[in-house]
Amino acid sequence: MTLPNKKKNDTEKKHLFNSKLVKMVAVAVCIGCGVLIFNTEKDCEEKEKELTRIQAEIDAYEEENTELQRVLESDDISPYMERVAVEERGYAYPDERRFYDTSRD
Repeated sequence: MTLPNKKKNDTEKKHLFNSKLVKMVAVAVCIGCGVLIFNTEKDCEEKEKELTRIQAEIDAYEEENTELQRVLESDDISPYMERVAVEERGYAYPDERRFYDTSRD
């Protein structure tokens, strides 16, 4: 009689151990996959924003490059140099007067 009880206890232990272990592993895998998917989506959104920003910079540089190419191909570079000196460098003609609004800061 002791022999059949032993077989029953062994099968119950194996079944209980295997079932709980498989369920825990399955839950852990599902949680891990969920976290991985969430992080991947977040990284994709960040990379898309960065791509948009970089594409805007590329467009601006291409526009500037086109303008510079046009200036280089023209015979007279003086108007370009004058525009850069006045607009970007803040130079002025000797007899030119500039007025600045200092009331706004």
